[in-house]
Amino acid sequence: QVHLVESGGGLVQAGGSLRLSCAASGRDVSSYVMGWFRQAPGKEREFVAGIRWDSGSTFYADSVKGRFTISRDNDKNTMWLQMNSLKPEDSAGYYCAAGRSYSSWWRDYDYWGQGTQVTVSS
Repeated sequence: QVHLVESGGGLVQAGGSLRLSCAASGRDVSSYVMGWFRQAPGKEREFVAGIRWDSGSTFYADSVKGRFTISRDNDKNTMWLQMNSLKPEDSAGYYCAAGRSYSSWWRDYDYWGQGTQVTVSS
């Protein structure tokens, strides 16, 4: 079992930056793949970025490449999503997740946080 808690969301102007964090607790956290997903009202949940906890290998959605960076701290069991050059289309609830597969498909993830809201004004 893994418990996840996100924080760091807020309201920013287009072009601004935010850094989200996800604190993980539970047994054998290092064996998981961790990911960030987002979902706007009335829209499907979409993959943003992922990281293999053991190796640190990362993968990103095309829409955020070059703007977002995912990272993790093994000692603190925490991962971050640094978001730069934010656009109004980035506005959504952001969720961290843990799974056993190196995947961008949300159904491959077993544990989810409750989300943190990011709003980017135009």
